[in-house]
Amino acid sequence: MYLQQLSVINFKNYTQAELSFSEGVNAFMGNNGAGKTNLLDAIHYLSLCKSYFNPVDSQQIKQGTDFFIITGSFNRNDQGEAIACSVKRNTKKQFKRNKKDYQRLADHIGLLPLVMVSPYDISIIIEGSEERRKFIDNVISQTDNQYLDELITYNKVLSNRNALLKSIAATGKYDPGLLEVMDEQLIASGERIFEKRKAFMEAFTPVFNEHYRFISDDAEQVELSYESQLLHNDLALLLKKNVEKDRALERTTSGIHRDDLLFTIHGMPMKKFGSQGQQKSFLIALKLAQYSFLTQNKGFKPLLLLDDIFDKLDDQRVTKLMQMVSNNNFGQVFITDTSTHRVPDIFNEINVPVKLFTVKEGEVYA
Repeated sequence: MYLQQLSVINFKNYTQAELSFSEGVNAFMGNNGAGKTNLLDAIHYLSLCKSYFNPVDSQQIKQGTDFFIITGSFNRNDQGEAIACSVKRNTKKQFKRNKKDYQRLADHIGLLPLVMVSPYDISIIIEGSEERRKFIDNVISQTDNQYLDELITYNKVLSNRNALLKSIAATGKYDPGLLEVMDEQLIASGERIFEKRKAFMEAFTPVFNEHYRFISDDAEQVELSYESQLLHNDLALLLKKNVEKDRALERTTSGIHRDDLLFTIHGMPMKKFGSQGQQKSFLIALKLAQYSFLTQNKGFKPLLLLDDIFDKLDDQRVTKLMQMVSNNNFGQVFITDTSTHRVPDIFNEINVPVKLFTVKEGEVYA
């Protein structure tokens, strides 16, 4: 699968831009703030119906205008796919595939799989467990539409159960029967999500380990593990056991919404004991493992977007990474860099062609 053409109108700092891409490596070069990352984000919109960086669609509209439009022409398994996303202020987002509106945006997820690697990914390591659950959910959702529906169901029931707990605390009226009904719904959905997450991590972890060993030249011992209350206890038992605690705290303290990923280096938390370079290598290995997992499960290669990945990586790791992403295991790649010579120099050295774009203040030159 690859993106042949991209068009943006009034998107972020772009008034208008039209680009045609190579099926291999494409690089956007320019100063910070020129708009390189915005082009990656436009591609992300076409794949996952949203910005990678900001959940508010209206904030992606160019200042002084009322709408944005992103369109892309893809080749997917030798079939053409025309995708269009448009957002107008105070109006519902429109998403079209081959000129037909989607009834649900969730139905588009997974059609055009994509992996983004960005400096913002550091939040997966240094922020709370929600960021790490988002990572798991993003990968599984691109391979399993039912998983996304299950997540929506679980979160809705969880919200209703928390609202009921708050109501019980405020009014003193406790209806055990109503809470039991909600528990049954939460258990059914939660256990299905747990089984899918567990199966995913069993398949994903060895692939991650392989990628990290390659990037780091086997220099460090790292570990990725899945932590869930359901690994040790039945959810029905947990909810029953903690009902008084939940009433006191006015929120649900058991379930898959408490799941986490544990990252360690030499047995110590990566967050505290990993250098910036080690943390970045860990994140890149996570994302490349995501890429491998998607390729295996989709039967074709996703898009790979690498935003400003050269910062905080030594030359050896950069060269190994570029060798990896430009070989036959990877498909179309998009790279951003502030240097005008680093990307062409690296790809000349490894004898791989690259299509170069220069970006200046919302204008793109091939």
